[in-house]
Amino acid sequence: MSALIELSELGFAWPGQPELLDIPAFALQSGESLFLKGPSGSGKTTLLGLLGGVQKPARGSIRLLGADLSQMSAGARDHFRVDHTGYIFQQFNLLPFLSVRENVELPCHFSKLRSQRAQQRHGSVGQAASALLAHLGLHDPQLLSRRADALSIGQQQRVAAARALIGQPELVIADEPTSALDTDAREAFLQLLFAECREAGSSLLFVSHDQSLAPLFDRSLSLAELNRATRSTEI
Repeated sequence: MSALIELSELGFAWPGQPELLDIPAFALQSGESLFLKGPSGSGKTTLLGLLGGVQKPARGSIRLLGADLSQMSAGARDHFRVDHTGYIFQQFNLLPFLSVRENVELPCHFSKLRSQRAQQRHGSVGQAASALLAHLGLHDPQLLSRRADALSIGQQQRVAAARALIGQPELVIADEPTSALDTDAREAFLQLLFAECREAGSSLLFVSHDQSLAPLFDRSLSLAELNRATRSTEI
């Protein structure tokens, strides 16, 4: 396998604060599922923001598909992110005034590349949305026109996953997306997510403090193992 993400001598600090992240090296392989654990305040969400190009490091490099995000402008990072990264947020961040279908299709409105991939794989963006939702356990066609704020937590979670996966982004980032679910529902959702990532050829970076999920992944890491900034002090 080749590396999808490579970090080298990455450093980041919020203004007026001590360095939060000091990561000498890290790599995520293409097609790999990785569980990254760490307590609240340890810098997990900040690291995800850096990997997605939302934030820019103070030093070092972040390479995704060989492109150095740290050398891009904010606009270029935004464009690169929507083309190549799908994001599942802890609170899902669905747009409540849009329908389920509209929420899932949203990335394809901002990324020509993902729209083309969805059409090539499924025939149309709409068919891609329907197929993803069905694969993730949402089979009812009437659900597609329902507003996102009318869904249960479990349904919202699956819609958020379908939105992240549409158009086959190379990287899927999940930030504590199962925290509101019970144990059985968490594992069932993860198995569906793994299957869809395998079919799309996407790497999965899953961040959580729930260590019980770690054995389900190809690899498990603690942020403290990567981050020199946490080795001399508890964050």
